[in-house]
Parts: sequence; C-alpha cells; structure tokens
Amino acid sequence: MIPSELPSDIPSGGFLFLRHGRTAANARDLICGRTDLPLDATGRLQAAAAAVALARFGIARIVTSPLTRARQTAAAVAAPLGLVPELVPGLAERDWGAWEGQPRAGLRRAETPPGGESPAAFRARIRAAFAALSFARPLLIVAHSGTEREIHALLSTAPHRRRGNAEAVLWSPGAEGWICHEAFKPGG
Repeated sequence: MIPSELPSDIPSGGFLFLRHGRTAANARDLICGRTDLPLDATGRLQAAAAAVALARFGIARIVTSPLTRARQTAAAVAAPLGLVPELVPGLAERDWGAWEGQPRAGLRRAETPPGGESPAAFRARIRAAFAALSFARPLLIVAHSGTEREIHALLSTAPHRRRGNAEAVLWSPGAEGWICHEAFKPGG
C-alpha cells in the first residue's frame, strides 16, 4: 500500500529506505542482529510486494547490507528493474553479541552486550557508510531496523517509529531539512 500523496519518483538528492522482509527470528520477536538468517515464506512474499510497489519510483541504484535477509529483499526489488544490488558492509545490523536470539523485549540499546558492538561504534559505522553513498541517481537502501534508526537520527529530530518488515520510507531534502514520507507498508 503506497500513500497517494507521494511523488511518483525519488526527488533529486532523495532516497528510499526499505527494511528487509520477515525472518523466523522476526516472527518470534527475537533479537537477530548479525545472525545471518534468510527470509521466511512471509518475508519472501513481502519482498515481492515491495518490488511491485517500489517499481514506480524510478530506482536506478540499489545498495544493501551484506546480510542474507537484506540481500534477498534487495534482489527481489532489483530483478524486475534489471539492477544488481551493491553490497555495503557498513549498512549491516548491529552486532548484539550474547543477546542475539533473545526476546526483543530485553533489548537495551544504550548498552554494549557481551561480545557485541557498542552503540557509539554502531552509530559511527552506519554514519560512515551512509556518508559514502552517492545520491546522484535515484537510490534504494535495503537494510535493517537499526540501520534505519541511525539514518533517521542523522537526518531528523522528529520522533522515530520502528519500521515493520518490508516497510519503505522515502526521504527527500527540503528547505528546512529532510522529510520522511511513508512509502510502502505490506498488508497483513
């Protein structure tokens, strides 16, 4: 479902962000982090729906986290457009160390889990990867909820809402800063 008030393409300098489709860990509300899981059956359907919905935006380049769930989602969007997603390791989800596989309800973002990545290191990695991207051509970034949270914090002071699986937002530069528009939310 795409809001009708959105532009029909990506504005100059803007970009789309798509969170990967659902995995078995997402279905069970577990911390997934760097655990490299594939999409589940629902996730594959979500990625296919996102591909249809996002085709209207004139995407000319797709960059993706190297984790399987993001690569599979990016491939679903890229195939009908004749594009090949580019891997950007810096866009990978945060390494939650010993907390991976635990219920998300116990997630403490401000802490560094045993064997995991600190909040500052994660923030710096995402920001460096984002800063290195070119926005000269209509761009789609396919990654994770944590990646999207850090990009949102970089571009906006507006409250953040965690994106669902296969949910997309359109970021466009405006006279008073970046504007985030809901672009696609899978049904169900």
